[in-house]
Order: sequence, then structure tokens, then C-alpha cells
Amino acid sequence: MFFSKQPNLEIIIGPESAIRGEITSKGTVRIDGGVEGSVTADCVIIGEKGVVTGDATVRQMIVGGRIVGNIRAAEGVDIQRTGDVCGDIFSARLSIADGGKFDGRSTMQRTKEIPYKGEEAASEST
Repeated sequence: MFFSKQPNLEIIIGPESAIRGEITSKGTVRIDGGVEGSVTADCVIIGEKGVVTGDATVRQMIVGGRIVGNIRAAEGVDIQRTGDVCGDIFSARLSIADGGKFDGRSTMQRTKEIPYKGEEAASEST
């Protein structure tokens, strides 16, 4: 993992939980259950049993479970050995561990080219 700083853990979706709708947070979101809908957060961690069906707009993302949707990450995406991404990734950095799965296209861009608007989106929803 190449991330130096992760913000405070704000939302935890447990393994027995499922959410349908949008999630917006200024902090870290950990998903061990199911999410159907878009996720906007500073950092998203998808645990080994976590499943996300929808797009993600983040500063950084760690995928240990599965995401079916596009990822826009201002800093980077880390697909762990148990991770599975089905969708396109737009990011400044991409790391795929041995065993990690990625089915889609990757567009590597400078951090400035991928605007992260998570703080603005979180402010609008409150």
C-alpha cells in the first residue's frame, strides 16, 4: 500500500449490512457488507467480503473485496490480492498485488487532472 495518510474512519458498513443509495463522507468509509450506489469519500476501504455496485469518487481507494463500477481517485487505487475491480480506473497511481483482478481500462493522470470534490459534495449534503 502506498498511502501515507488515511483520514479518520467515519462510516463502517458491517458484513451483515447492505445499503442502497449514495454515500458521501469527508472521512474514511470501510465497506465489509454490500453497497449499491455511488460512493464519494476521502478514502474508501473495501474489505475482503465487501461488494460495491456503483461508481466511486475518492482521494484514495483500497480494494480487498469487489467493486463493479468506475473509480475516480485523485491520489491512487490499491487493489489487494483478494481485490476485484470490474470497471474503468482514472487515477494518478495504480497498484495491483499479485492475485488481484482488474477488468477494465486504466487512465493514469496527474493528481491535478482528477478533481476530487468529496469535501464539496459532503458539505452540500449536510
